[in-house]
This record gives sequence, C-alpha cells and structure tokens, in this order.
Amino acid sequence: MGLIKKFISQTRKPEGFLGKMMVNGMNGGHAKMADWGIMHLPKIRPEKVVDLGCGGGRNAAELLRKYPGSKVTAVDYSEVSVSKAAKFNKLMIEAGKIEVKQGDVSNLTLEKEAYDLATAFETIYFWPGLEKCFTEVYKILKPDGRFLIVNELDGMDESGLKYEKMIEGMKCYTTEQIKEALEKAGFSDVKTDHHESKPWITVIAHKF
Repeated sequence: MGLIKKFISQTRKPEGFLGKMMVNGMNGGHAKMADWGIMHLPKIRPEKVVDLGCGGGRNAAELLRKYPGSKVTAVDYSEVSVSKAAKFNKLMIEAGKIEVKQGDVSNLTLEKEAYDLATAFETIYFWPGLEKCFTEVYKILKPDGRFLIVNELDGMDESGLKYEKMIEGMKCYTTEQIKEALEKAGFSDVKTDHHESKPWITVIAHKF
C-alpha cells in the first residue's frame, strides 16, 4: 500500500503517526461542511448532546457553542481521536461541559434514553451496518430526540466512489439509503437536504 493510500485509509480509524496527522487535519478540513450541517438543526434546547465519531473534537465544541446550556459527550473508537478531542476541549472538560469517551457505535454502552440530540459528522461511511448502528443511536435518545447526520459525500459523486475503492470498509450512502435505514431502526419524520453546489448532504431524523 502506498503512503498516500495509507494516509487516506486513516479516515476510518486513525492510528499511529499517520493517524495523528489525519486527526490534526480533520477539525479544519471539515469545518465548513459541519457548520453547514449544524445550521439545519431545528430550534431545540437539548440538555444532553452526543457526537458520535467525534474525530478531533471540533464539532463537539461547536455544538456546545450552539447549545451553551447543554452537556456534550464526544465518542470515538479511535484512541488517537479520543486523545485529540480531549486536548482540543480541555477547558470545557475541566468545566464539566464536555466529556470524551472511547466507544463503538455498533455496541454503545451509553445510558439509554438519555440524550436529546445525537450527531454524526463524516463517519457513517465506516459504521458496520447502518440499521444496526442506527438502532443503537435510537436506544440512547430520549423520546422526541433528534439525530443529525452530515456527510461530505452523497453516494453518487465520482470522488466518493474513488474513495470507496481506496479505503477498506468505506461505503458512501445516498440520502434515500440513509433514510430507509433510519426508518427501519425506528426513526420517523426524516428530512434530507443536499448542498446546492457540493455533494454535501444532511439528514435529520426524529424519535417520537
């Protein structure tokens, strides 16, 4: 495997030196897309928020900025990502506003029906079975909870298909595929949006 391919493959689960380099670039590289996605959230006042696949931790900080009255839990299954997210949010962790945990979205050990909002930025490509993982998210959300998904790739553009071939275990999904898996997991009132000029997509699902 060439060095470039090895580096790109770190998007799945950052490890070692290349993983640290990848995570260091995630916060800035995905910022505009993440902020575009966050803008789609309805007017809610969540007490507890969980960011799944938190990467470098930047989005957890932005969620707390949007909802200063909340407590945000950031979860990732990469030790490198957990370490970076903890450093990035050091002050808010010390203030008791952000918590960073290592975890697996296919088997979440978080408290059931505890969160008002769950988010997943640039991560469901690597989740082992959407319906199974979405069911895990459904379990930890309170009734009336929301689940926000934001992806840079829409499952139809050529760049996404290229990355699928380069990164083992990666799958780019269309909004329809995501919606179908969410509904099978129990979610309803699924709303989708596609950026007018980029392959960015946002999906928001509701747990009633």
